[in-house]
Amino acid sequence: MTDSPNARSVLLEAMIAAAVEAGRAAHEIYIAGFEVQRKADHSPVTEADHAAEAIILERLRVAAPHVPIVAEEEVAAGRLPAIGSQFFLVDPLDGTKEFIQRIGDFTVNIALIRDGAPVMGVVYAPVTSGLFIGNVADGWAQRSHQPTDAKLPKAARTPIRVRAAPTHGLTVVVSRSHATPETETYLAQYSVAERVSVGSSLKFCQVAAGEADLYPRLGPTMEWDTAAGQAVLVAAGGTVLAPGGAPLEYGKPGLRNSHFIAGGALHIVPLAA
Repeated sequence: MTDSPNARSVLLEAMIAAAVEAGRAAHEIYIAGFEVQRKADHSPVTEADHAAEAIILERLRVAAPHVPIVAEEEVAAGRLPAIGSQFFLVDPLDGTKEFIQRIGDFTVNIALIRDGAPVMGVVYAPVTSGLFIGNVADGWAQRSHQPTDAKLPKAARTPIRVRAAPTHGLTVVVSRSHATPETETYLAQYSVAERVSVGSSLKFCQVAAGEADLYPRLGPTMEWDTAAGQAVLVAAGGTVLAPGGAPLEYGKPGLRNSHFIAGGALHIVPLAA
């Protein structure tokens, strides 16, 4: 189904359409107001999480009915499908804390995993209309400005690529909600000129677009948090490395990630295994 460039293109366009439609629904709730509930693990969830996920599940099941879908709220409800060599990973609202605080840099994330690696990914930020697309199999990444209002014009998609490391020091993107002392210790190994605090998977996208150089994450994440952003970054020429220097892989027991370092065109100091 996804072995030819044309088939991959058709599926990727379906993923993009699903992400944008889900983002539109989440944005409407963001503007109108919402209640915050707590899941079993005490993490926050809103009506927007569920509405966006329902749209994505419906669209992906039509586009690729035989590909299992691992989605955050489905898993929270105890519905985890059996996964093989190929499956979707969905985070319908990455950055729920930012959503609740009305900061705005939350995203919709959809990725296709094949043999443990993200091969296609879509990240959509409804508030800023930022759309990021990664096609690892065909070796390209793009961005576009796509408003949630379907009546407004969409910008043309333009290629993105990681940049060479600046001689004056790196720009590092760090988590808005999950800073750790271990991160500070790790960053002491680099010459850092600027730090940018960003929520959600937009950190991957900033590195992919050549707006930053390094994103260290020495804190907990789930696979659906990172897969789409990793696909965008890798398609743009970057890397995402687990401890020991191997690429961050997917389909792990429990779907929990190790710590990782995401970077552009620079030598990444690996984390100890």
